[in-house]
Parts: sequence; structure tokens; C-alpha cells
Amino acid sequence: MDNPASGPGASSSSSRKRRERDEQEETPPDTDATGHSLSLVQPFILQSQLYSSVDDRTQVDRELESLRREKVLRIFKLNTGQDDHAIMFVDDYLNQIERISKRMEGKKQYDVAVLEWFKIYVICSKLDPSIGHEELCTLLSMGGKVKDDHITLLINAGFLTRQLIDPTMYWFTIPNIGSVLKGLSQGRKELLSFLNRRKYKEMMLAPLEKKRLRLSPMDMRFHLRDLIGSGHLKTAKTPSGLLVR
Repeated sequence: MDNPASGPGASSSSSRKRRERDEQEETPPDTDATGHSLSLVQPFILQSQLYSSVDDRTQVDRELESLRREKVLRIFKLNTGQDDHAIMFVDDYLNQIERISKRMEGKKQYDVAVLEWFKIYVICSKLDPSIGHEELCTLLSMGGKVKDDHITLLINAGFLTRQLIDPTMYWFTIPNIGSVLKGLSQGRKELLSFLNRRKYKEMMLAPLEKKRLRLSPMDMRFHLRDLIGSGHLKTAKTPSGLLVR
């Protein structure tokens, strides 16, 4: 390892680095256009994004199913109006339950015990993306007496949402994901609209990746992988590199 520089410039350089570091530590977490913190959402990947990097989608589905059964991953149906699914590590999801539980503990109006029951008896045994009301109550009752308020708390905390077709069924959901889903939908429209306005409705991948979207907090690569994987965009190899159309 090189020795640190000496002389009058070294001290000013070191103070400048210290100041930059302090400024970075004071910077709030990434926020979306509405001011909501994106760091509240645990990391996930869209199933379409996985498809974008492989040729054999069936193999991806088989491996996802295997990891789901082994309780390594959870798959969530997203409320985007399309057949979108998010994939998250079970450990990350359990951590999110823990974080929200701790945040709510200080507020006496919440009976946060249900979050612990949800984590131990529901998440660890129910692997499907959805659950019926009766089964949910049966699993939760292994922790204690279930009240309507408990179900309401799980919905309000962002862990469940009622299905529109059958209100006795719930989708498991990722808390704080609303602003991300809004950015996902708007980013898709903006990117497709941008390409549609080009003369041949195509552009080289490398310069396209460097462009910024105005309506989405996610970067261009996030949306490109999503739209390529879902089949809305196609790629073609050219002597100059990959072309997106």
C-alpha cells in the first residue's frame, strides 16, 4: 500500500475528504419524486428482469419454483394492472416485518404482536402469493386470539391487500412499494414513448442506458431489463453493439 502524501497539500486534501464524507453521511436516503424514501423498500427484482438475461425462461421458472419451495425466495403479484411479479429473499422480507414492527412498537394504538404471528406462522408456512381469510386467521391464531383489528393492521402496514375479484382472498404485498410501482408504470410509458418517437423506433443500447427518465426514480437499466424481459422491447446484435427496438 502506498504511503500517504505529506506536505501542506496533504492536510487540506485530508480535510476536504473528511468534509465530503461528512456531507455524504448527512445526505438523506434516496427519495422518489413524491419525497418518499426508496430505502424503506427492501431489495427485489422483477421476474421480467430475470427473463431479460437468459434464453430459457422455463429453466428460470423451474429454479424460482425450487427456491420458493425451499423458502429462500418469495414471489409477489404486483398491483400494476399487468402480470407483474416481484421476487424477494425471504430473509429480506422478514427483516422488513421486523423493522416495521419496531417502528410501530412506540405507538400504543397498535397491537404489534400480530406482526410476530404473521412472521412466524404465516410467512414461514404459506409460500403462495395469496391466502384466504379463513386460512390466514387459522395460522395467526397459533400465536393468539385473532381480531378484525389485527387483519386491518396487516393491510395498513402494507403486508396484505384484498383481491378485487374475491374480497375473502388477500395478496401478500411488499410494504412501501406504492411509489416504486408508480415509477415502474410511468418509466415504462416514458421509455416506450421515447423509442416510438424515434425515426426507426430503435436506438443503440449503450447510449440509451445513459439516458435519464424524468418520471421514474429507477435508472434506465432497470426499465430496459424489465421491458426486454417482458417482450415489449427486442434486442438485435449489430457490428456496433446491441440495438434496442
